[in-house]
Amino acid sequence: MERSEAFRRTSYFGSLDGLRALSILPVVWHHATSGPVQGVLGRGPLGVDLFFAISGFLITTLLLREREKHGTIALGAFYARRSLRIFPLYYLVLGGFALHALLLRDAGPVRDHFLRSLPWYATYTSNWFVDNAVPHAVVFSFAWSLATEEQFYLGFPWLLRISRGVVPAALFMAAVVVVDQAAERDWLSFGPLAMRMLRSLATPIALGSLAALALRTRLFRSFDLVLGRRESSLVLFGLVVCGAVVPWSLLAVQVLMVGLVVACCLREDHSLASVLGARPLRHVGLVSYGVYMLNVPAIQLAKRLVPQPFVFVLGLALSVALATAAHAAIERPLLRLRARFRPSA
Repeated sequence: MERSEAFRRTSYFGSLDGLRALSILPVVWHHATSGPVQGVLGRGPLGVDLFFAISGFLITTLLLREREKHGTIALGAFYARRSLRIFPLYYLVLGGFALHALLLRDAGPVRDHFLRSLPWYATYTSNWFVDNAVPHAVVFSFAWSLATEEQFYLGFPWLLRISRGVVPAALFMAAVVVVDQAAERDWLSFGPLAMRMLRSLATPIALGSLAALALRTRLFRSFDLVLGRRESSLVLFGLVVCGAVVPWSLLAVQVLMVGLVVACCLREDHSLASVLGARPLRHVGLVSYGVYMLNVPAIQLAKRLVPQPFVFVLGLALSVALATAAHAAIERPLLRLRARFRPSA
């Protein structure tokens, strides 16, 4: 019981910024490569799965705490906080891409495809309606993960608010995992749009949410017994790396990622705490959203300045610099406004 209460009293999980940094680095690497890469160097998209796992676990944990403390979830305040956190930079970058397409990009299929897709990017539905199966580059294609996140934010808090206990939400998230896995394995047969929508469900978000829900039940003791040891985070990190190197099942790697997130949150003194708490990693994690939004133009600039072997290093440096500036100019000034929408203590 003491361990459970200690977890509930923890208001800030210090290792999550470090984990966010570890999630964004392989994504930047993936965007910096000149084409498809075989082996472990081609596993950059796993960074998005780790970010999804963090998001599903953290958002569900915070919403559950709000419901327990106040008896309900203030959905208007939740959406205000999320909007202030995500929308300003997103629409600023999208507007920059649109101006570039209109004023600087040559006319052709790449430009036309992007301009046709603008309504879907603007409404966070690109993972449903943008056709990526085209024989040319897709501008702003990285927005699919942000659309997936927004769809999670849009629906799941309502379910938590109207449901009693954690069982309905857990059953819903378990169903999301089953449907997503069935769709990815082509066990379902529907129209192209329906299949695209089903495949846009994110198993790591659902698994992270399920873990947060389980920690509100008697299962906490079992989770703590396995994942609450000091060495658990190091073991789980090693297994995630092995899963990236060896062609394990993607589902298995996603489960291990969720285990890593939980191990880093159950106790502050876990074995990776000093590494994840290092100032450079924490800073990259703090501005990781900006890095995700700005790394593509930064990498395109790097490709003009240096040979391909150095694109990742320069692109990462430029991405972090731009994200740091965006954090100072856009995100930090909105912190006070976002604080007005936090649940009262």
